[in-house]
Amino acid sequence: MAGKTLFDKIWDAHVVEEIKGGPSVLYIDRHLVHEVTSPQAFAGLDKRGISVFRPEQTIATPDHNVPTINQHLNIKDELSRFQVNKLTENCKKHGIALYGLNHPFHGIVHVMGPQLGITQPGLTMVCGDSHTSTHGAFGSVAFGIGTSEVEMVLATQCILQPKPKKMRITVDGELSTGVTAKDVVLYIISKISASGGTGYFIEYAGSAIRSLSMEGRMTVCNMSIESGARGGLIAPDETTFEYIKGREFAPSGADFDRAVERWKRLKSDADALFDKELHFDAADIEPMITYGTNPGMGAKITDRIPAVEDIDPATRESYKKALAYMDFEAGSPIAGRKVDYIFVGSCTNGRIEDLREVARFVKGKRKADHVTAWIVPGSKQVEEQAHREGITETLEAAGFKLRQPGCSACLAMNDDKIPEGMLAVATTNRNFEGRQGPGARTMLASPLTAAVAAVTGKVTDPRDLL
Repeated sequence: MAGKTLFDKIWDAHVVEEIKGGPSVLYIDRHLVHEVTSPQAFAGLDKRGISVFRPEQTIATPDHNVPTINQHLNIKDELSRFQVNKLTENCKKHGIALYGLNHPFHGIVHVMGPQLGITQPGLTMVCGDSHTSTHGAFGSVAFGIGTSEVEMVLATQCILQPKPKKMRITVDGELSTGVTAKDVVLYIISKISASGGTGYFIEYAGSAIRSLSMEGRMTVCNMSIESGARGGLIAPDETTFEYIKGREFAPSGADFDRAVERWKRLKSDADALFDKELHFDAADIEPMITYGTNPGMGAKITDRIPAVEDIDPATRESYKKALAYMDFEAGSPIAGRKVDYIFVGSCTNGRIEDLREVARFVKGKRKADHVTAWIVPGSKQVEEQAHREGITETLEAAGFKLRQPGCSACLAMNDDKIPEGMLAVATTNRNFEGRQGPGARTMLASPLTAAVAAVTGKVTDPRDLL
């Protein structure tokens, strides 16, 4: 009998019941909740007169709708204020830990969870947010769920879920200077397309993946969903254990040592079979950027936008539509385009390493006068660390301003919207039409590429300036 994949080991250990020819009843260890997908779920419980089954396994924070300036004041936008207040009420009523605005643990749900040691290897984790796949970087099975499923987990601590197929993506070799985790994942998605992972849970492996920091691994797993996959995960190792050690909700002392012994067993067996295997060479990966309206429409910054004839005939019409929206021409160079905005932040790239990368590059330089730059930390802890490490001062000296934590311009549910027609280089995860504001045009890239664009005022290969 063939060995088991890491995904199988975690999934099988959490199956409460299998429905013949149907989904599994899967037990959930940690449920993360935010203000956008939870109000209707809590209302559903109220309607049925039931309470949250295991409140101690639920953690809440507002992030999508929160403003990133003047967080000490009342939220101006009525709907945003209502949703944030509703979350506060619901958490109080059901005894759920809430890290609200101005709490030292407040932040984007997928940034603060790992930071606090809530995310650990071998767990099943869900949240009413597609980028829950971020937590898979720790060797956990983590995925996004819909509002009705949020209610299901609140009520039962279980979820009905069909078991996905398994894919392994191996990236071997050494990454070149100027190539970051964001470039790795944008490269993978450009190769397999925005639907290439549909129906699969992806395990990332290989020496290039193992060389990434925990924060880099989170960036890769975060964007698994952008290939259509259900989620992504990476087997835990010393890098993982070192990151978790000493965090607020991590095991400590002898409990930590025992946990590490358990976690070390969390890896795919040598003879485990995957439904699909893909291999990439790290040497082929260069700084990447998107040029279209889905994350699969990406290329090396040194490339040209593909000619229409080089596009699959089945997708040519949507390709033309995407280029028309972006106001780009097929066959034209990607580098050299004038940039109006840069946004560094989101659950993809709003961590301390991302801010350090920007600060390292902009130190002693100035941003271009015509560029508006938003640097938004992913949590209060990241914000505090940026102040302590002098990152805030470096940014301000270069003409940037550090805002307060939140999802910000990632999805424009708050006040941070890119104006119509403006071109932004953003470190977020999606470049859909209007995602960052009605008529906004978004090119996805790494924090380093965004920082370089802010200084040069145009799309530039960071290696030209390193």
